[in-house]
Amino acid sequence: MNLKQKESVPHQTNLIREILSWGAYIIGGFLLAWFLSSTILVNAEVTSGSMENTIMTKDRIGGLRIAYLFNEPERLDVIVFTNPINPEDYPYVKRIIGLPGDTVTIRDNQIYINNAEEPLEEDYLAEDMISADGEYIVPEGHYFVMGDNRNFSKDSRVLPKTFIPREDIIGKASFVWFPKPRVLK
Repeated sequence: MNLKQKESVPHQTNLIREILSWGAYIIGGFLLAWFLSSTILVNAEVTSGSMENTIMTKDRIGGLRIAYLFNEPERLDVIVFTNPINPEDYPYVKRIIGLPGDTVTIRDNQIYINNAEEPLEEDYLAEDMISADGEYIVPEGHYFVMGDNRNFSKDSRVLPKTFIPREDIIGKASFVWFPKPRVLK
């Protein structure tokens, strides 16, 4: 082996090591992203105006799958859940109004929980709700959900599955990350 051949062997070995190390970083990054998105984080695109003005159409939201690992969902939480019409399609995003065991009454375009005398306070609504009167008794292990844009929302008032089973809740929506990052209330 001449001197020129001896110098090129270490150079080729260093190049191969560099390519392999970059490949390992890229594969590791993909595995980390997959792990986070399938076990910890929720990432969803809002495809309708049913949550406006809280979440706008085409907003990308993030949240936590583990938010309800040790706690139960609470009234007024914004949740991401399996699409009740087509579970294979994009998930839905709505606000929890009725908890398991609650009686949700819609009367005179207001929401009353468990026969309360005062309607549910909803300062996040952009306009007054116009809705048919109705009463919904939420079964154990289920939730009654509504969009914040009540007059243009396919929610528990009209969905084929009126009540959302606890096991269909993917996580709690916590923030919008695109196009205008902000924390959800």
